Amino acid sequence: MARLIALSGSLRSGSYNTALARALAQRAPAGCEVEVVTPADVPLYDGDLEAEHGVPKGVEQLKDRIADADGLILVTPEYNQGVPGVMKNMIDWLSRPPQDIGRVFGDRAVALCGASAGAGGTRAAQYALLPTLRALGTRIWSGKTLYVGPAGRMFDDAGELVDEDIAKRADDFIAGFDRYAGGG
Repeated sequence: MARLIALSGSLRSGSYNTALARALAQRAPAGCEVEVVTPADVPLYDGDLEAEHGVPKGVEQLKDRIADADGLILVTPEYNQGVPGVMKNMIDWLSRPPQDIGRVFGDRAVALCGASAGAGGTRAAQYALLPTLRALGTRIWSGKTLYVGPAGRMFDDAGELVDEDIAKRADDFIAGFDRYAGGG
């Protein structure tokens, strides 16, 4: 089974996207391991900061974990029908320095999903990430889609997935991506 990283694109403590990432980890098939990561403590990308101090230690560690994983799940919010800065910032840091792009992203199995307060469930944000992921050389999974919205009805106050239809879709999504990434 596959070893996967689920990267939430949200900093909010009650994030629906982090809750979705945790739900995928809990619903993963037997033998599939999903590590949930949030972008906490990652500074805004700044070339001067990189030149002076290098890539932040936490980002370097995440790059190593992604490089050792079979696949990456980007769990993105959607702000104003686009990719939130937090998600793009993480991708930008993960691609630094440029010679690491192949190690971190090259032919990496990548899946997209997300949760939104709106009914669209992050369709526009997921679509907007595609050119960046192609440019980085990822192998984008186009199997089952997972758009969760309106997320306020899909999760309870503790962040647990409570909608049966979305739970079934999450099961299908994680099982399909596990197979695609090299598991089952």
